[in-house]
Formats: sequence, C-alpha cells, structure tokens
Amino acid sequence: MKTGRAILALNAGSSSLKFALFEVGASPGLLAKGKIENLDSTPHFIAHDGGGALLAETRAPAGDFAESLESLLDFVDAHLGQARLDAVGHRIVHGGGAHAAPERVTSTLLEALDALVPLDPLHMPHNIAPMRALASARPGLAQVACFDTAFHHAMPREAAHFALPRALTQAGVRRYGFHGLSYEFIAEELKTSAFALAKGRVVVAHLGAGASLCAMRNGASVATTMSFSPLDGLMMATRCGALDPAVVLYLARAGRSLDEIEEILYRQSGLLGVSGISGDMRALIASDDPRAREALDLFTYRAAIEIAGLAGALGGLDGLVFTAGIGERAPWIRAEICARLAWLGARIDVAANDANATRIGALDSQIDIRVVATDEEAIIARHTLTVIAEGSTA
Repeated sequence: MKTGRAILALNAGSSSLKFALFEVGASPGLLAKGKIENLDSTPHFIAHDGGGALLAETRAPAGDFAESLESLLDFVDAHLGQARLDAVGHRIVHGGGAHAAPERVTSTLLEALDALVPLDPLHMPHNIAPMRALASARPGLAQVACFDTAFHHAMPREAAHFALPRALTQAGVRRYGFHGLSYEFIAEELKTSAFALAKGRVVVAHLGAGASLCAMRNGASVATTMSFSPLDGLMMATRCGALDPAVVLYLARAGRSLDEIEEILYRQSGLLGVSGISGDMRALIASDDPRAREALDLFTYRAAIEIAGLAGALGGLDGLVFTAGIGERAPWIRAEICARLAWLGARIDVAANDANATRIGALDSQIDIRVVATDEEAIIARHTLTVIAEGSTA
C-alpha cells in the first residue's frame, strides 16, 4: 500500500454483510471485497482481492452478529498488516427528512436512527447493528453513516408529496426514495463515460432483489419509484411494490394482524408470491412452469409502465441505464422491458445485449440504452473519506 491507510465500507442486510476495503487516496483503490452470508445460520465468509482472486473463505458454526463482525475485522487487520484502518462507512437505508448528507456516527445519531426503524423495519435494524457492534469492539474507530435517501432529498415538491392532509406531510409522511448510493455512483460514472447523456434525461433501473427506478436530469434525482418505504414502486423478489392501500385495509378488516400484513407484503409477495416458486430471477428464467412466466411478465410490465411514467416526469427520455444484479446480468429481462418501450423508440441490439455489453441500444434506437455496473461500496468509501477529512481539519 502506498498510503498505509484504509477505509472499510459495510453494507448490512438481514442475513448478509457485504464489505469492501479501500486504500485511502485521491480516488479510493479497492484492496479487497467480499461478504459474510448466512449470518442467521452458519456464517460463510468469502473475500477476493481487487483483481478477483480468492483471498479467504471460511465457514463457521452459528454464532451472534458480533462474532461474525469480529472475524471480518480480524481479516482486515491481517490483510492490512502494518497499515492503518482509518474509518468504517455504513450504508443506511433510511435517513428520514433530517439526514441529507453523510454523517459521523455518534450516540445521538444512533438514537435518531432508532426512531426511524418503524419507517423501514426490514432494513434499519440490520443497518444499525454493525455501528453499535463496532462502537463496542473498536471504540476509537471513526464511523460514518451514508444514507440511501440522501440522493433524492432535493426532488421537486410534486415528486416528494402524497395527496394526504398537510399535517401528515409536515409530520414526515412523504416520498423519500431509496437506492440513492447506487444512483449516485451511476450519475458519477455517466459524467465520465457519457458526459452528454449525464446532462440529459435519464432513467436508471436498479433491478435486484430490491428494485427501483430513478429519473435523473443533469445527474440529479427528479423522481423515483420507491417512496415512503422500500416497499413501494416496482415488483421485487419478495416485495409487492405499488399497491392499492385499500388492500391493506381489507387484510386488516379480514383479521390479519399488522405483523402478518407486513410479512405478506415484504416477504411473501413479488416474484415469489406470484410464481409460488422462487423470488430468484435466475430460477424463474430457467423454469418452464407457466407460473414463472406469469411472474416475469408482470415484472417486465410493471417496469415498463413505471419507466414510461418517469419519462413523463422528465418531459422525454434520452437514456435508459440498467444496473444492479438483474439489470447487469439478465439480458432477457432487459430485452423484454425494452420491447414494451418500443413506442418510446427503444431498440435493443440483440448481440450486444446478450453479451452484457455497456452499450446495448441498436443503431436505430432513439434512446441510448446502457448497462453500467454499480458500486455502492465505492460511494460509501468516498463519502467516509470526505467526512473524516473534514473532521480532521475542523
């Protein structure tokens, strides 16, 4: 290492912990990347270097989260040798209305984030847990919270508000938007690889187990499909997406508890619920069960409808960018979505799409169609570096 200093980026989920270790520099350089899977059963740790070579892989008996995190810190210490870990940056899904930029983690911030758990019970407890565990295990180590909602904070009022009583809006019941770290990374990448497009009207499709769309103009969020929570918008692996709110009232009046309704909407719906087979897009594409095709058709239909709606918010469409696991690696899904957008002038180059090329629009496509790999951990590292640098000069 040239600088002898490093930053660790953490992206915690319900049963996994993704991480990336970066050397501190003008542009953080990737040293190692990996994840701990099956945190709720038998943890599986795997790490690769910046070039993709395997560095370590271990399986451990069931333990608590603190033990898994400590094993990750042991790996980081061993990998860095004499180098120093300066700070840890965390992806925080929900920042509410008060957190519009990355912040240093303090006891006051942790209390504020605890209060936001009801807004996103699926993600927030898992986002908060590593911060508290690190504060206990490494009390002197700086930590920075990076909010997924921050990128959308300056959306126009008409894109952020529901048609609810003003008092509820003022109390924080509004559209927040999510996947902001991913969208921020894509916006920065387009400035480098497609400057003219970056200045234009672009819809970015972040399609993974969690899926959303973001309409950008000049690299800024104008509108997005997820709203008050990560449950809204597109159909997802196990989440229902946009839903008539009367369905919730119906379920409640039919005797379902709030916990049961939450379980249905967050964990039993989406691709899994419609197909009755799986929430994994790969399994459904490979299946010849007609229920799998029904789920795929609904997924691509909803995506196309929402893209068209965001094109309306932008007043036209110059580019469509696919990213995240499905967006980057599922040519069939991209082709189906674009076929439904042919009326907007979207045309796929079949060979380029099948090869997962960066530019997949046909020569006669009126829309620039691209595939761009996202990197939320890189954005977390950049923000973390900026916050600790500001703190050191304050």
